[in-house]
Amino acid sequence: MARSAALAACLEAVLGSRSNANRVFEILELLAGQEEEEDILCAGRACSRLFGALLERRELFVGPLPAEEASLADSYSAEDKYKIWMRHRYKECVDCLAELMGHDAFQVKELSLCTLMKFVELEARYPLIKVEWKGSLTFPRDLLKVVVDGLLPLNEDASLLISRFQEYMEYDDIRYFVIKAVTESIGQVMQKTKERPLPFYQQNVFSLISPINMPNKESDMVKFLVKQDNWEELKVSKLQAHKQAFEKMWLSFLKHKLPAGLYKKVLVILHDSILPYMNEPTLMIDFLTLAYGVGGAISLLALNGLFILIHQHNLEYPDFYKKLYSLLDPSVYHVKYRARFFHLLDLFLSSSHLPAYLVAAFIKRLSRLALTAPPEALLMVIPFICNLFRRHPSCKVLVHRPNGPADISEDPYIMEEEEPSKSQALESSLWEIQTLQSHYHPEVAKAAAILNQSLSEMEDDISGLLELSAYELFDKEVKKKVTDVPLEFEQVRGLFGKKNDIFAEHFSLD
Repeated sequence: MARSAALAACLEAVLGSRSNANRVFEILELLAGQEEEEDILCAGRACSRLFGALLERRELFVGPLPAEEASLADSYSAEDKYKIWMRHRYKECVDCLAELMGHDAFQVKELSLCTLMKFVELEARYPLIKVEWKGSLTFPRDLLKVVVDGLLPLNEDASLLISRFQEYMEYDDIRYFVIKAVTESIGQVMQKTKERPLPFYQQNVFSLISPINMPNKESDMVKFLVKQDNWEELKVSKLQAHKQAFEKMWLSFLKHKLPAGLYKKVLVILHDSILPYMNEPTLMIDFLTLAYGVGGAISLLALNGLFILIHQHNLEYPDFYKKLYSLLDPSVYHVKYRARFFHLLDLFLSSSHLPAYLVAAFIKRLSRLALTAPPEALLMVIPFICNLFRRHPSCKVLVHRPNGPADISEDPYIMEEEEPSKSQALESSLWEIQTLQSHYHPEVAKAAAILNQSLSEMEDDISGLLELSAYELFDKEVKKKVTDVPLEFEQVRGLFGKKNDIFAEHFSLD
């Protein structure tokens, strides 16, 4: 409490008279020293009020800052000498706050962040950049870059501090200059690593840029922290410039090797949070085709972005269906991205112009993998296969083949064949679905039995089944109302229930 009162008195003295200007060192020493957390917080709040007031009163030097020794020359007036001296103290304060953004205590980090952002706003309103011609930008980009660098440490997770910063990203001008600063930071940091991933740094960058909410049209850009004169002429007010900066930032981030977990996170949001806001989404072709070739869950996730490029931007991908076919492995029924994958698979197999051998290969592979699939996946994939038969009637030979192989070992289908055209699927039969008609789960057996009848022309809506979980299936069974069935039974007699049991003579159940 005494420390707080002393700082308040010091602040009052510095702001009250220029003759007390030297007392600013008392505050800065406390801010820069290895003091207690509470003392640092008090010094930080004092600096916020002090330099906030000096910026508003325009008592800091405007323009390129001369060296402190050079300012003592006779060419500067007493007024300028004071402003240059105080501007150097302000710079020291900013340097201390930037360092404190890496402090162990979150409260100190948060105060440093909020103080620096307050200075960003005040510098935007009362620029320290000298306007030399009409149209020059006075936004404090260098100060904002200091904040961004503090949010992106190399060796620790800063997601909590970044989440505190997100409220400032609602301002269109802050968002634009943060995007620019992040692009610059990625170039500076990743260039030194020689393609070696930096997990903490890259995760911090992702935490900062992934929630960015880009405007859809220029009329949506109405929320600016500060609007200077001739605002309409500046790039920061143009949606096209925002999209260019956004595109450049993501391309610079994705051109470096990412940790596997982060790779997946990027692919999850790519189709709806990144591609729609790029000027040229086709620039993502290399990234997506490489991801599609990795295999496993990463390939499944890359499908979404590839679909947009194929469907909306006329991307031609050689051997696309061959690669899609190779993604069908036992894990496809178990991964958490199952719903997304089957939704896209349904779209890719929706064209009636696909050759019968190709569709038959997909049907056969899905059926074979279904033998080891959980019930919740089977209740989705059986209607999925039925829909493929409705779209491609020529594949119904798989169901109606009375002279098909009598034994499983005689099945001509080659499961290990990577090329769908060579898998001989059309010469096979769907004995797998017939096997599922004896499944332990009654709902699965009932669903599989539908292929014994002629299929209706109307396709089944599988959208509600894509995300069906084992819990929902169990819950449905538990809540199912079962009618009481009268049963005939023999009443228990004796200890072990047998009629002429010797124990019944000696023991009674009464």
